Amino acid sequence: MSRRLLGVALATTLAVTLTGCGSGGTSSSTDDALEIWIRQAPDSESAKTAQRLAEAFTKASGIQTKVVALFDDFETKLQQQAAQRDLPDIVINDTAQIGNMQTQGWLTEVDRASLAGGDKVSDLAWKAATASDGKTWAAPFSAQAFAIIARKDWREKVGMEIPQTWEDLAALATAFTEKDPDGNGENDTAGFVIPASTKRGYASWYASSFIYGNGGDFVSSSGSGTFASAMSDPKAVEAVQFLQDQFCKTKTVNPGAVSNDTTVTHEVFEKGQGGLYLTGPYVLARFVDSIGTDKIEVYPVPKGPSGGPGTLGEGENVYLMAGSGNTEGQKKFAEFAISAEGQRIGMNKDANGAIVRLPVSSEVDMAAERQDPRWQVFQDAYADAVYAHPVPNWAPIRQTSADSINTVWADCAKDVKAEMDALNTKLTQELQSQKAS
Repeated sequence: MSRRLLGVALATTLAVTLTGCGSGGTSSSTDDALEIWIRQAPDSESAKTAQRLAEAFTKASGIQTKVVALFDDFETKLQQQAAQRDLPDIVINDTAQIGNMQTQGWLTEVDRASLAGGDKVSDLAWKAATASDGKTWAAPFSAQAFAIIARKDWREKVGMEIPQTWEDLAALATAFTEKDPDGNGENDTAGFVIPASTKRGYASWYASSFIYGNGGDFVSSSGSGTFASAMSDPKAVEAVQFLQDQFCKTKTVNPGAVSNDTTVTHEVFEKGQGGLYLTGPYVLARFVDSIGTDKIEVYPVPKGPSGGPGTLGEGENVYLMAGSGNTEGQKKFAEFAISAEGQRIGMNKDANGAIVRLPVSSEVDMAAERQDPRWQVFQDAYADAVYAHPVPNWAPIRQTSADSINTVWADCAKDVKAEMDALNTKLTQELQSQKAS
């Protein structure tokens, strides 16, 4: 196989390149290795887990690997490689990116029936590997739903119970903001910590669990692969209004949230600047280590007054990229990734650095792999998780929604209903441009 090399600048400034050193099987140089990109920070624990997965695959198959971990501008770097007709062999990336990559012709179709172990993967996970054309363009790898990671010690300090409704949640956020839960005598805590920036659509990403949990949606299926915008629906408006109230009326959100992405928001929570973080399971082990296991609890997102339950469903797929000279190696890696061994390696037990959050294979018992019972809250939430709809390209829908939602959180003079009506029109136009309406 003739391997494609990354440019020097990309390799030295934007990637950590790790070479799998397997035993037995075929012998090849790193230039002939199966190149695997994963959206993780270089030198992170998650990148190390990806490397262990690649090494185990090499040991099992004899196929050499080269893992490239990138975080910032991941999609931009893929675009650059695509322009050079120099895509990696494998990309492990968000399920929501399937339409964006498939419509650009980057992906190779996956035959679910011929993939060893494919019959052990959940139907819900396979749904997230299916594009708007009804075809499967990836192998599921990791799943996740969302829950609230909260400061247990703060809740006990203010003498309140675990919230069961949005009203309860808002009341707890107010107590965290006003009642000095850290006991330092300073007015320096908030209730909610929210990644509310427009970067990568984070405002929309965060709001989605409240929208889904209230029975709303961004778009609705009209049948036969067509969709209609749903952001003017009262249930969606009610969810965005609830969150605007936290920013603007009760003022229980951490300062600067409208400009923060998840990287900053993780640190805000760790520094004790806020006590309620709706997020995924991938940071649980990190927070247990950095804050203390006895100070952290996890509970479901309360269902909204007009719907629920239901949170955002996400995860990562293994994408077999077009143009590879090693299609056999691509398929074998996908099969290893969804195998019980591959899933267990990716889960990384209770330690930080999991790249498989919730296993997609029925052959893996999460409770047997992880001793921390807080993982089960996320597992239970997954039963009602809502994945992004299989429109041709979800990315502009998420970004356009984030721009509008961020606006009503950043500018308290904005009328939520009017802005969501305007967003509804924009999403209708986007669906029309994608020929999906």
